[in-house]
Amino acid sequence: MSTLRDPVGPKDRKVYMRRRILVLAGALAVIALVVLIILKPGANSGARDASNIEVPSDLAGTTEKPDAAGDDDVPACAPASLRVEAITDKTDYAEGELPKLSLSVTNAGTKACTADLGTAGMQFVVSSGDDEVWRSVDCQEEPESLAVILEPDEPLESEPIAWDRTRSSTDTCDITREPVVAGGASYHLRAVAAGVDGSTSAQFLLF
Repeated sequence: MSTLRDPVGPKDRKVYMRRRILVLAGALAVIALVVLIILKPGANSGARDASNIEVPSDLAGTTEKPDAAGDDDVPACAPASLRVEAITDKTDYAEGELPKLSLSVTNAGTKACTADLGTAGMQFVVSSGDDEVWRSVDCQEEPESLAVILEPDEPLESEPIAWDRTRSSTDTCDITREPVVAGGASYHLRAVAAGVDGSTSAQFLLF
């Protein structure tokens, strides 16, 4: 017998859909509860303690000191320990041939040291007798310092520069310079590096 409270007959399609949704939701809740029980904190024997996790070396801090000493730990060379030698590529030059000038620096000490071998601490002087006819610093622009480590008894040679066979002074930087005397005239090259004068000069002839 049908009543208003519980009518008999086909039920609406929406009623069946709601029942199915409720049954599915109940099943999912049961599954979730089982998973939580199995995977509760501390139950997984494969989990690692945070203290055992390795931190990548590039992210971890370090208190180790570098094995190799930096350049700042190398002392400056004592002037008495430096040997400076003036060098020319030839001993005589034909007419119009430009002498190439360079220098060599050697650390005569027993330990490595640093010296300023930049253009700020380097100088070439060409003289004839007591007359200094040319100096590399007379018209030098923007001299620079360059700290170089010198190992004991290992000579270091500079890049050669060409001398134009003219007389220089600080007043001749922007004008045509007077050529020096040639015809077999004798000249001497003296070099300075790191504030140290070369002990000897290099003699050459101009033709």
